[in-house]
Amino acid sequence: MTKQIKLAAHFPGVNNTTVWSDPRAGSQIDFASFEHFARTAERGKFDFLFLAEGLRLREHAGKILELDVVGRPNTETVLAALSAVTTRLGLAGTLSTTYNEPYEIARKVSTVDHLSGGRAAWNVVTSPDAWTGENFRRGGYLPREERYRRAEEFLTTVRELWDSWAPDAVTGDRERGIFVRDGGIGHFVHSGPQFDIEGEFTVPRSPQGQPIVIQAGDSDEGREFAAKSADVIFSRHGTLEDGQRFYTDVKRRLAKYGRAERELLIMPAATFVLGDTEAEAHEYAREIRYQQVRPATAIQFLEQVWRRDLADFDPDGPLPDFDPDPDAEPLTWGRVRHERDQVALAAKWRAIAEEKKLSIRELVIEVTARQQFVGTPRQVAETINDYVQSDAADGFVLVPHLTPTGLDPFVEGVVPHLQELGVFRADYTGTTLREHLGLG
Repeated sequence: MTKQIKLAAHFPGVNNTTVWSDPRAGSQIDFASFEHFARTAERGKFDFLFLAEGLRLREHAGKILELDVVGRPNTETVLAALSAVTTRLGLAGTLSTTYNEPYEIARKVSTVDHLSGGRAAWNVVTSPDAWTGENFRRGGYLPREERYRRAEEFLTTVRELWDSWAPDAVTGDRERGIFVRDGGIGHFVHSGPQFDIEGEFTVPRSPQGQPIVIQAGDSDEGREFAAKSADVIFSRHGTLEDGQRFYTDVKRRLAKYGRAERELLIMPAATFVLGDTEAEAHEYAREIRYQQVRPATAIQFLEQVWRRDLADFDPDGPLPDFDPDPDAEPLTWGRVRHERDQVALAAKWRAIAEEKKLSIRELVIEVTARQQFVGTPRQVAETINDYVQSDAADGFVLVPHLTPTGLDPFVEGVVPHLQELGVFRADYTGTTLREHLGLG
């Protein structure tokens, strides 16, 4: 059976994919940028737009990273505003279970869902460090196991709040927001190890039943959490073989929770570069990677792993011949490293650099590249379809390198070819995000 491809667009804000120095790059904080990006995604009939959340400006060696100087606006506020300039596009935002409470998250996401007519999604994350917590009155740090325990009960509690208004418990004019109170409407009671709350939820039931829940964890705990509770999982596994292994692993976990494979969509992040010819596209891709990883950026990236000042090293020279110091204080804050054994990681990188004769900068380009779809629009469309039909993914979260116009070439060039292949919608057939994703 031919699968229909799911597509989402990640707003290219403050991250190492963005080429902010490009003359064509626009603001990463003006609403006009968000609006252009959202309208483009909707014109391309994408399932949803995704915004990350930054709770503190990232630092390296005691200085704010350049990309973060523009700031990080509140995700739900931006999504609420975008609900007024779009009509079908899903609106997904990241919100932390570590530095929020179930009632406020349930209320924020449900509000966006009502404002948008059923198009909201919540990306559930567990913020990992006390450094981020310094921005919050109670501050705090939770060990890994406790973060996931809190997140699991957090999501359960939020869903209880969302379900506290039964579909048939409301009388009145829903469109005008006039309701007649019935016994038990919005009332909730939750008592558990993490949360003990009771009250009344102020927002009626979601237009799509419940907002979509997204999860991005890659650890065993994260995969299990997604298999049990998520509708969509973001993945870092972008190559065909790696993607197939991840896809198989996560999908096989669903049965123990009484879920079918179609109930969880796997959508890796991916970049793309288009050209009139394949050679032109690859040359352009090379130029972009060198813009993204400047000499100073390459050294900074290496310092994240080595945890020491490497400013005297030549970015066009070889890797350090000494190992990282895993016991040293981190130099970089606000950027999560998924690898836990830095010495082993350094050895792996040395092997790659030696085999391919790579300098520090070339190595960083090699190891930081997301899955890139590079080629003509038709070639990219066919490659994306090959990945999805061979169960390496159910779709992709595309991350363009330019703000806010980077998505335009994909919508104008690749989407028509996907439509010709019969694997992507020609138009929206539903009104809610849950309908777009086929999640019922």
